[in-house]
Amino acid sequence: MAEDLVLELCNLECECNNRNHMTADMGSQKLVVRRGQSFTITLLFAGRGYKEGVDRLTLNVETGPCPIESSGTKSRFPVSAVLQESAWSAAVDHQDGAALSLLVYSPPDARIGRYALTLEASTGHQGTSFRLGEFILLFNPWYPDDSVFLEYEDQRCEFVLTQQGLIYQGSLKFIVPTAWNFGQFEDEILDACLQLLDTNPKFLRDQNRDCSRRNNPVYIGRVVSAMVNCNDDQGVLAGRWDNKYEDGVSPMSWIGSVDILRRWRKYGCQPVRYGQCWVFAAVACTVLRCLGIPTRVVTNYNSAHDTNSNLVVDRYLDEMGTLQKTSKDMIWNYHCWVESWMTRPDLPPGCDGWQALDPTPQEKSEGAYCCGPAPVKAIKEGELRLKYDIPFVFAEVNADVVYWVLQKDGSRKKTIHSSTVGKNMSTKSVGKDTREDITHNYKYPEGSDQEREVFAKAELQKSYLTEEEKGVSIKIKVSEGMNNGCDFDVYAVISNNTETERLCRLMFCARTASYNGVMGPECGMKDLLNVILLPHAEKTVPLRILYEKYGSCLTQDNMIKLVALLFEYQTGDIVLGVRDIYIKNPDIKIRVLGEPMQKRKLVAELTLTNPLSTPLSGCVFTLEGAGLTEGQKTQELASPVEPGQEAKVRMDLAPTLSGLHKLVVNFESDKLKGVKGYRNVIVAPLPK
Repeated sequence: MAEDLVLELCNLECECNNRNHMTADMGSQKLVVRRGQSFTITLLFAGRGYKEGVDRLTLNVETGPCPIESSGTKSRFPVSAVLQESAWSAAVDHQDGAALSLLVYSPPDARIGRYALTLEASTGHQGTSFRLGEFILLFNPWYPDDSVFLEYEDQRCEFVLTQQGLIYQGSLKFIVPTAWNFGQFEDEILDACLQLLDTNPKFLRDQNRDCSRRNNPVYIGRVVSAMVNCNDDQGVLAGRWDNKYEDGVSPMSWIGSVDILRRWRKYGCQPVRYGQCWVFAAVACTVLRCLGIPTRVVTNYNSAHDTNSNLVVDRYLDEMGTLQKTSKDMIWNYHCWVESWMTRPDLPPGCDGWQALDPTPQEKSEGAYCCGPAPVKAIKEGELRLKYDIPFVFAEVNADVVYWVLQKDGSRKKTIHSSTVGKNMSTKSVGKDTREDITHNYKYPEGSDQEREVFAKAELQKSYLTEEEKGVSIKIKVSEGMNNGCDFDVYAVISNNTETERLCRLMFCARTASYNGVMGPECGMKDLLNVILLPHAEKTVPLRILYEKYGSCLTQDNMIKLVALLFEYQTGDIVLGVRDIYIKNPDIKIRVLGEPMQKRKLVAELTLTNPLSTPLSGCVFTLEGAGLTEGQKTQELASPVEPGQEAKVRMDLAPTLSGLHKLVVNFESDKLKGVKGYRNVIVAPLPK
């Protein structure tokens, strides 16, 4: 009888496997593979080598704290001549003496997560078990039978592999791209993502059931949506919107997800303070891309927050044009969520593709603060009864807005005003730093037959507002040069579309505002009691906005809300004009000194000119860039920066990866906060 096989060494071939499985950027210290695709391991036996027909080899894979075969978290399978593509399997690749290379295959519906791999080797009746090591299994957008399969390579590269991107902020009329370092392949991030799954309440309640469902991106999407906020669990981020961030980090200061996820993990899963919608969305994007689910951040301008599910947002003003907190319904200047690509076998046909997931804690879904995945196609068709949370997202992009003026006698009067939500929905284009408008994915063109059919299906008749400009109308126009530190003019343009002269009162007010619609102090006001409008004539009324009024109360969102109320004396009608404007921060100039080559020293020179009339103190530059630096780099200026003078620093870089990268920069000071900048850098590979 042949002597027993004795395993001397197992090589998981991390470098080669990770390269083949598109996980090489995670390093070569651990094996990270994608399901539905085989990987290679090499076994070196002491003494004699493997003999086919004499030795029997069996592999075991286990994931989770309580692996069970019936739950799909454990599998035992023999090494055979060929691989099976519907189950865990293994086959001999080749043999060289005592060295044996095996191919190990995971099915396309395998549970993702951290696996233990063991070998049972038996000769005759004797058997010995050997622990081979660990590997991590991810979703596979490259494999057609995986539920996250994405057909085009450029999209897989953008939505799974790209570690930097753009998130759109600003306002409807002034869209601002902000660079973000997702960094899903950086050190510790994969471990943080797996820890996030193992910290979620569903896992803590029933570990077996939770792990058994980790083959389903719909389930994983809901878990991630809930765990990125900390409202009902040990989630990653605490949200705050009141501009009081002294006990944490301002949401505007983050430029990447890496520092956030590392802090959460380092401090025992305590929530990181603070996040707002784009931060929640960006961290969710990092986690989902890291796990292998194609994901992108989207921004919806004029986004409705409908709290009572009637698809109508009521807004109340007093006679001075000040918004009142009578209703919990809100209109956010913009709101960010993510879309993830997956099939929806749990829903009727036609729901596959992009799914909206919103980790910002707004409303509860099945008892937890999460939202989605809601099929974008179902949102467009008004299919409100399907899972998950379609009515809420439908309202964000379609709800009607009704403005009421609360009068001194206690009565309220509906204003004549056209306001639409769900405008200029934006995401980064594939392979380019340009904006792609995806509004058409969520809604049919306004006024089209299809749009009316969708609203009929959603049992909502758009009877509140009209786009027609009858009688007297008002629009707000702006000037160029609305830069932080400058004075500028805005204009109320009033049109009399009737045959008769009209006498009116105009209230024109400017207030600083946050992006979620909360109003700050007044920073400009004009009250004209007797405005005469000639028949079929137009009148333009300017309002000067002074830096000395808005500078001290401008939030980090850099927004001012303009409200114009026109009272007609003859008819008693009230006409409303509303516009949000964005105050532009100065640009950060980024120069790269030296030839960008992998593992060679590189210097980034960062410069910002103080645009204000007062000195800037406490000036700090922070820089990130996946593959370009080891973590964040921060540099503080020793002395204040006088008006018109430059704040300038130089930071050393050592690129760890070749290819296209973004340097993402944030600037903070006492009077200028959350100033962002970015620059693409192409790093050449090491010379051979």
